[in-house]
Amino acid sequence: MPAPAVLMGAVAYDAKVVTIWEGFRAWLRGRGLDFDFVLYSHYERQVEDLVAGRIDAAWNSPLAWLRAERLAAAHGTTVHALTMRDTDQDLTSIVVVRADSLVRQVEDLAGTIVAVGAVDSPQATLIPLGHLTTAGVEVDVRRFDVGVGLHGDHIGGERDAARALVAGEVDAACMIDANHLAFVQEGTLPPEGTRIIAQTARYDHCNMTVREPESAGVQLFGTLLLGMSYADPQVRPLLDLEGLTAWKDGRTTGYDLLASAVDATGFYSPDGRVTATDYRP
Repeated sequence: MPAPAVLMGAVAYDAKVVTIWEGFRAWLRGRGLDFDFVLYSHYERQVEDLVAGRIDAAWNSPLAWLRAERLAAAHGTTVHALTMRDTDQDLTSIVVVRADSLVRQVEDLAGTIVAVGAVDSPQATLIPLGHLTTAGVEVDVRRFDVGVGLHGDHIGGERDAARALVAGEVDAACMIDANHLAFVQEGTLPPEGTRIIAQTARYDHCNMTVREPESAGVQLFGTLLLGMSYADPQVRPLLDLEGLTAWKDGRTTGYDLLASAVDATGFYSPDGRVTATDYRP
């Protein structure tokens, strides 16, 4: 009897993606799963291939999850979140200003220039701009389109927004809270050189999206991912590269903020078509 098989899609936003999934492939195959992966240059093709059944699972951004859900429904099928990283849950985005800025509260941002990441970045564009809109604050947006199609996984645009803030080219910049800390640590932002002026509600990030009903291979895939231990010397370096300490059961309760932003901007249609202005990966 052949071993259960899974073909997973992942987007190659960085060279480390190959290292991560080649390592995971060896570990998964050693535990009875005939696992392999294919790489995509952007999320839109990956989502389409998942819904069409050309791959069994997709390591999806939150934006890709929303499109997969809509596209699947339009094709009379369903998808669900199999697993997600522990670090994918309960995140926030922030709007920061320079420490010497005259901006003291979110309302003071009205009419200012706010830097954001790429057009398709949930964390540095869609969610924080949605937060400002909900607060009734209209701003002039300066977008940094780096890695369009990667849904913000390539944080180059987010980093460029931070650099523009330091250079005095913009009045504020949007980023995920973890990258605010990372940009300070790497020297992109000066220590104690910025202030947080607005913070979004909590939301979730990536998930492993699969079609329903699950195959035997997908079921085993989920079980094995959840069973990975940070104490295992074979997978610990890979988990570090992927930015997690444990896989968690997937959930979809943390995508409401992004869904609202997608609907407000017309990024995707209700049936999963790409309708965003200026977005063609």
